[in-house]
Amino acid sequence: MEQNKEMNAQQSLQLISETFNKSRKDIVRNSAKYFMLWGALLTVISLAIYLSWHFTGKPQWNFLWFAMPVIGYPLAALMGKYNKAIPQNEVSKMLSGVWRVFGAFAVTLSAIAVFLVPMHVTLIIVIILGLAECMSGVLLKNWPIIIGGFLLGVGGAVFAMLVKGDAQLLIFTLGGVLLLVTGFIMKLQYK
Repeated sequence: MEQNKEMNAQQSLQLISETFNKSRKDIVRNSAKYFMLWGALLTVISLAIYLSWHFTGKPQWNFLWFAMPVIGYPLAALMGKYNKAIPQNEVSKMLSGVWRVFGAFAVTLSAIAVFLVPMHVTLIIVIILGLAECMSGVLLKNWPIIIGGFLLGVGGAVFAMLVKGDAQLLIFTLGGVLLLVTGFIMKLQYK
């Protein structure tokens, strides 16, 4: 009788572990398209700002950054309508929270840099973007996401400190490409 209870407890733990791993894989598979969406937006918008600033000499083109959430959030919501229903769990809630916090920090710090206190916003944004991606990878136990986030955050910070002026925007272009590649890898991992 005692052995049956122990086996049932072991079986329950195994079932919970299997369910958690399946959910994590579903979240990674589902998140791939969002990595690709935000990567594509980041690539296109940063390149447009860089080229516009470079050829006109006017840093006011940086206001185009505010187009990113205006375009991205409705597209993400539209994409979410067609998702296979994945039950919400603690991992998906934490993952969503990480990206909401990143978005809030990025928009707020950008607005502060523009309207109140000049700061090295490229450096700050690239670090928190890399950190958000890296933390997502840790939550999802996914090495491509962790490595991509680390490369973006640390590599981007070094790049932002070495390169001056409008050329700094190219780190976001490369970061967008890195997000796109990470999304494709995620998609291929769990086809």
